Amino acid sequence: MADFYDVLGVARGASDDEIKKAYRKLAMQWHPDRNQGSAESEERFKALTEAYDVLRDPNKRAVYDRYGEAGLQGGGAGAGGFHHVDLSEALNIFMRDFGGFSNLGDLFGGQQQRQSGPRPGQDVKITVELTLAEVASGTQKTFTLKLLDPCDKCDGAGMEPGTRPQRCTTCSGSGEVRRAQRSFFGQFVSVMPCPTCHGEGQVIASPCKKCRGEGRMRGEHTVPVQIPAGVATGQYMTLRGVGNAGARGGPRGDILVVFDVKEDPRFERDGEDLYCEVLVTFPQLVFGADVTVPTVTGTVSMRVSPGTASGQVLHLRGRGLPRVNGSGSGDLHVRVQVWTPDVDAMPDEERQLLKRLGEIATPPQHAREKGFWTRMREALGA
Repeated sequence: MADFYDVLGVARGASDDEIKKAYRKLAMQWHPDRNQGSAESEERFKALTEAYDVLRDPNKRAVYDRYGEAGLQGGGAGAGGFHHVDLSEALNIFMRDFGGFSNLGDLFGGQQQRQSGPRPGQDVKITVELTLAEVASGTQKTFTLKLLDPCDKCDGAGMEPGTRPQRCTTCSGSGEVRRAQRSFFGQFVSVMPCPTCHGEGQVIASPCKKCRGEGRMRGEHTVPVQIPAGVATGQYMTLRGVGNAGARGGPRGDILVVFDVKEDPRFERDGEDLYCEVLVTFPQLVFGADVTVPTVTGTVSMRVSPGTASGQVLHLRGRGLPRVNGSGSGDLHVRVQVWTPDVDAMPDEERQLLKRLGEIATPPQHAREKGFWTRMREALGA
């Protein structure tokens, strides 16, 4: 188990302000929207938020200091029903406490701080497969999803039309209950959601017969998604407020669209740069030639200069993939490789010419020029 203090990089006696400042700095660094939605940033962001959410709460922090994470998971006094946060909860906690600082709503794609009230619906995650050609130009995909919608009979209220909810008698409408417990360390007061009304402060005496009091029914939705050019496998985009409707009037959750780019056997990808190999004949390397090079969407002519060595890499500027949410494109790096023909399939005339070339052409006897790493090792005395 990770130590929450180590996660945030603070001492065990850190003040609330120190904890808040440490979390804000690290959360800004690892926020998924600032890291193209990478899986590593998402996990780091969730771990940071989970640690912050415990240490900022005096009751949870006291339990954690005495019993560790096991005390929180065991429902110890003040634990308040601890659980590992998902990405949606982590984003909500971050925007709840820092949504008013430094125009973060603009910085992270305009996400607004959710107000207190009914819990939002669950997020939906979908994976979309893309070809390299679709990545190069961007594309639009349409998905058909089964989502939870507000019940059309009760308008999402979860109660029969014409009826009203009643104040919960267990919590007197506050939505939470307090429980005092004595232990070896003294008396602890825990505050937790009311078990009768589940924190809503109201109970429904006459649940809607169509949705059985849930306030939601499942329906089919067609969701268009405009995918920008340049995305990579593992990145995702968030469609805010179009996921499942929340129970009894709660706002909709989000849809997370995760990208899975199929490999193209012609290319190796490194960010927005592409690498490929082109076979050429020995005379083309010696005398120079114009050769055809594949691109993602077609082909392009490339000049091979006379005397080019086999294995040399040539660069075509701007022939790679577009930079996602940016300007310009990467490069296409082409490795020219001499083609070795099949002797058994060669015409006699060509075979005789190659034999004659082998008899009269001899490589130079001096060693080739030392490579960069060889010269570096010699300079360092290695």
